[in-house]
Amino acid sequence: MVNYIKESYNELKNHVTWTPWSEAQRLTVIVAAFSVVLALVVWGVDTVFSGVISYYFELIK
Repeated sequence: MVNYIKESYNELKNHVTWTPWSEAQRLTVIVAAFSVVLALVVWGVDTVFSGVISYYFELIK
């Protein structure tokens, strides 16, 4: 187990190319913005379908 952790640390330190901090921040903002937009779209579709279903059930009463 100790050997695995040492090798993993060595791999991360010496063989992984990390994204520059400024690019990581920019991509994080883009992901957050798209997540908010997608959440709003899902909320909107849910609200519309909820209204349609409520209207349907009022019609068949």
